[in-house]
Amino acid sequence: MDIIAGWRRRELWTTLALHDVRQRYRRSTLGPFWITISMGVMVFALGLLYGQIFGQDLTEYLPFLAAGFVIWGLISTVILGGCQSFIAAEGLIRQLNAPVSIYAYRELWSALIAFAHNIWIFLAVAWWYDVPMNWSLLWVVPALLILLVNGFWISLMFGLLSARFRDVPLIIGSLVQVLFFMTPVIWRPEMLPERALFLQLNPFYHMIEILRAPMLGQTPSLENWLVVLSIALVGWGITLFFYSAYRWRIAYWV
Repeated sequence: MDIIAGWRRRELWTTLALHDVRQRYRRSTLGPFWITISMGVMVFALGLLYGQIFGQDLTEYLPFLAAGFVIWGLISTVILGGCQSFIAAEGLIRQLNAPVSIYAYRELWSALIAFAHNIWIFLAVAWWYDVPMNWSLLWVVPALLILLVNGFWISLMFGLLSARFRDVPLIIGSLVQVLFFMTPVIWRPEMLPERALFLQLNPFYHMIEILRAPMLGQTPSLENWLVVLSIALVGWGITLFFYSAYRWRIAYWV
């Protein structure tokens, strides 16, 4: 199977991902650490601004904001990068005899590298504001794994659709911007009156919460986990059907 064969070529796609990151910051003095700096400035500036606007105590609000921004950065990077996974690899797909799934793995690994840089912002904020570190932190590992599992089918599916229909990346990009404001990243869930149904129908809320809750010393709810696991099962079912049927056409579409 193409996906399994792609996993076996992990030395190739990890190298390609590292090359992408290095090229993006080539000749820069700080290199990839600009990822951390830009995220840190944004979290600090928005934390002070929206903390005042919403009347929030920065001791609780800034760690909440930092965790949400870091996780949203991972999710949005996976989605937007996934749309370009095959399009950006046009030359390699046509010249390299390798499973096409390696390009989805490549985007996922690039997003994980950026996440590894950004997580230091949250750790600094958590240390400064004395966020409780307890056994709930053990949920971070499975939560991150299930987000990556979801991120991989998203990269495959959206990459496939984007290779066939070039309007898809533009549509997805606009939707991601809108969903950012509809998801509790800047604002807290309790700020929204009559919030239960609105949040339950937002899959991004559940994806963020299963990782943000343990980062803040809390236990994620069963509902959050069930929703994210359901998204993974349904998403992979649909993706495997279409990817198995149409992956051989990607070389012609790009």
